[in-house]
Amino acid sequence: MLIQIKAILRKKRFEEMVIGNAVQRGSFVYIYDEKGRQIGSVPAGSGKDDGLKGYTSSTVNVRRGSFIYTHDERGHQISATPAR
Repeated sequence: MLIQIKAILRKKRFEEMVIGNAVQRGSFVYIYDEKGRQIGSVPAGSGKDDGLKGYTSSTVNVRRGSFIYTHDERGHQISATPAR
């Protein structure tokens, strides 16, 4: 029972995580919550068109090569779409 409660609380904490800001520094994009704490990071790529393309309260979009990668607030990849 206690383990189930801990798992539910842990899941709830992750569900409520909101992206407050995303900033590219060098070859990485750093993801911050609404309180300014870093909650994730993703590689930004090294090509001339690579890097942070935009973010919402729940996703970050980064171009690397010929794809736009969408990541969640923790930096986990959700999808990849060919860039135009």
